[in-house]
Amino acid sequence: MSDRTMRAVTINEFGGPDVLTTGRIARPEPLPTEVLVRVHAAGINPVDWKTRAGHGMAGLQTLPLILGWDVSGVVEEVGFGVTTLAPGDEVYAMPWFPRPAGAYAEFVTAPSRQFARKPDSLSHVEAAALPLAALTAWQALVDTARVTGGQRVLVHAAAGGVGHLAVQIAKHLGAEVIATAREPRHTWLKELGADETIDYTRRRFEEATGDVDVVIDLIGDADDTDARSVSVTRRGGLVVSIPSGVSDALADAARQKSVRTSPLLVEPDAAALAAIARLVDSGTLRVEVERTFPLEQAADAHRLGETNRTRGKLVLDLAQ
Repeated sequence: MSDRTMRAVTINEFGGPDVLTTGRIARPEPLPTEVLVRVHAAGINPVDWKTRAGHGMAGLQTLPLILGWDVSGVVEEVGFGVTTLAPGDEVYAMPWFPRPAGAYAEFVTAPSRQFARKPDSLSHVEAAALPLAALTAWQALVDTARVTGGQRVLVHAAAGGVGHLAVQIAKHLGAEVIATAREPRHTWLKELGADETIDYTRRRFEEATGDVDVVIDLIGDADDTDARSVSVTRRGGLVVSIPSGVSDALADAARQKSVRTSPLLVEPDAAALAAIARLVDSGTLRVEVERTFPLEQAADAHRLGETNRTRGKLVLDLAQ
């Protein structure tokens, strides 16, 4: 078998988990300013299974497609002009998003400056769980909301991949953090820094809290969560609606109360990944990996992820 091929999980049509098939294909070659990274682990995110099903970022992709954006691995080769990385460097990234990155494979190529050095204190599996989720939380809280000490921040779906990191980053910024999640996750979320926890299955969050400066809405218009969030937000406060953007209902409710709204789509950001790595290595931020799967079981990982009941992240471990 030629060493210029690699294992990869591909899809030839959009559909259910069974469209994910594992085989061997030609491995990519780095262009000038790019690096070739040997993937040790690839994180799985909701956008992966939404895209696989024909939603999410499907409209920006062409078939056949290798899914996945979260990567942790080791630089194998560097293209002409690369000065910041060298073969042997351990790196992590969310390259190319929302264009295809092809993370469910043994190798990926991307611009060198979309990669950051992996946190020293994490394994590749743990590091692969971070990029998309941590960058989403960082860009929502730091870049968009510009959260400062003393503000009240409400995080919906706080036990999920983005949510559990958003709780910790908001706390690091000095905020008072309110987290919505099912009751069995409450003790864990308080260990991560949540000051208040709300079981949304037992009580509507707008009956349990209020006077919030920033809402990080990771649910969207399901059960009108986005529009209902306005009722707990202070005049002039901000609702960042991440999964589906600003719906008409959210925009209308926000105008009536003089609340600001913002959509957010995460972008590659090596500088933010470097800052996130420092938080991880200092013990300020930790990532939760609920379960790992070998590359060949990507379909099983998608089936579990689609239950929306996981704690933290799921990861493909290419060493398994």
